[in-house]
Amino acid sequence: MSEGKVSQEKANQGQPKPSARRKARRFAMQALYQWHMTGTALGEIEVQFRTENDMRKTDVEYFHDVLHGVGKEAGDLDEIFAPLLDRAVNDLDPIEHAILRLSVYELQHRIDVPYKVVINEGVELAKSFGATDGHKYINGILDKLAPKFREAEVNAVSRR
Repeated sequence: MSEGKVSQEKANQGQPKPSARRKARRFAMQALYQWHMTGTALGEIEVQFRTENDMRKTDVEYFHDVLHGVGKEAGDLDEIFAPLLDRAVNDLDPIEHAILRLSVYELQHRIDVPYKVVINEGVELAKSFGATDGHKYINGILDKLAPKFREAEVNAVSRR
């Protein structure tokens, strides 16, 4: 095995695979939707998701972090994206609402995830779970918010 390949493998140790993060994000969005619709405690929802779903290839630490982080900051997150909406926050489709909360939380707190990944994952969740053109709505809002939280990153990408 080449020395470069060994170094890369060592560098990747401890880093979750993108697919594990994607699954965590998908479960988190579904759990946030359930929380929004039922008002069940997040801890209880987390236990339910961990027991009823195959979480072996999921970044469960990430799932826990974003689920509870969004839960703690839900009102603040809503205030961040509310000015960009064409309707009241309470009139949002519950799926879109969960995706926006999750994505804005990631933009704000998970700088280990590139902003373009946050936007793309939000769009993909909307395509899978949301209304017909919900992904376009999500994309437009997240695109406008990215520079607010990731100014240096956005500027660096746009200079390329």
